[in-house]
Amino acid sequence: MNAIYLDILGFILATAVIVATGSRLSKYGDMMADMLGWGKMFMGIVLLASVTSMPELMNGISAVVFLDAPDLAVGDIVGSCAFNILIISIMDLFYDHKKPLTSVAQTGHVIAASFGIILLSLVAFAILMPDIFGTILWIGEFSLLFLLFYVIAIRVIFSYDKKESHHREERKNTYTLTLKQVVRRYIMNALVLMGAAMLLPYFGEHLAEASGMGQSFFGTLFIAASTSLPEVVVSIAAIRLGTIDLAIGNIFGSNIFNIAILAIDDILYTKGPILQFTSPNHIIPVLGTIIITAIGIIGIVFKEEKKWKLAIDTALIALVYVLMMILLYYIKD
Repeated sequence: MNAIYLDILGFILATAVIVATGSRLSKYGDMMADMLGWGKMFMGIVLLASVTSMPELMNGISAVVFLDAPDLAVGDIVGSCAFNILIISIMDLFYDHKKPLTSVAQTGHVIAASFGIILLSLVAFAILMPDIFGTILWIGEFSLLFLLFYVIAIRVIFSYDKKESHHREERKNTYTLTLKQVVRRYIMNALVLMGAAMLLPYFGEHLAEASGMGQSFFGTLFIAASTSLPEVVVSIAAIRLGTIDLAIGNIFGSNIFNIAILAIDDILYTKGPILQFTSPNHIIPVLGTIIITAIGIIGIVFKEEKKWKLAIDTALIALVYVLMMILLYYIKD
């Protein structure tokens, strides 16, 4: 069989495993939030996001350590951030046909979304001027800023959730599973998902070379979409469970975690600051994601009451995303 067909088959199988395991995470995440007394927003932003972002973490490790493909690693991160916000539009399409999704989301999501904008802005500076912050050994100091702001973000979100917990109603535990069983199943699915994610960069790099589309475009679009599939599956499953805040929290939390992953990729890439060895074209999805995140914030705060197929905010998110991908394709490396 032709090698490219094997790569395509491997890519599809790895993606299918990610979808299958990711579909279970929303169910167990919702159960854990109830059992532990956590808010659904906090659960989505912190724990669920860290698990659904594992494909990006494993992709980055594989790309920089084994494949020496920093463009693929960075493209996956910034592309996943963009695709994650697009998931809000996808969820709105499957949500109530009259009521916009963002109209029922907690205003507290603005905190995570705003930290996402801050982190993406730092990434933009690092892409445009990778030497501006200097280095410690081979590690760019901008990566330390990414990690610092990630820790600050989680701390602020935790404090907000603790404050909001006084206003939440206690839910009775009606589940047949114990907390230990739920945690065990959550971890098992996460490990399987990570294993499948390890394979994506290998197949992805070969497909990028065979297609001639360039690593920055291929990483931003195809691999990013594949590694964001857990967010898609988990978010749609959360909507069916009626836990909108779990779904949206997962989206914004994943973007914050993704930038922390970029810092980890930089630490593992020993040739120097990773963004010095990647295409400047990555600035396009970074700036585009800042724009669509800001649109999402407006939708959450404004809370439009009506929609046609999509609300105005989610339609604008989809439009900007498509324009961003078209632009990236035409200037691909």
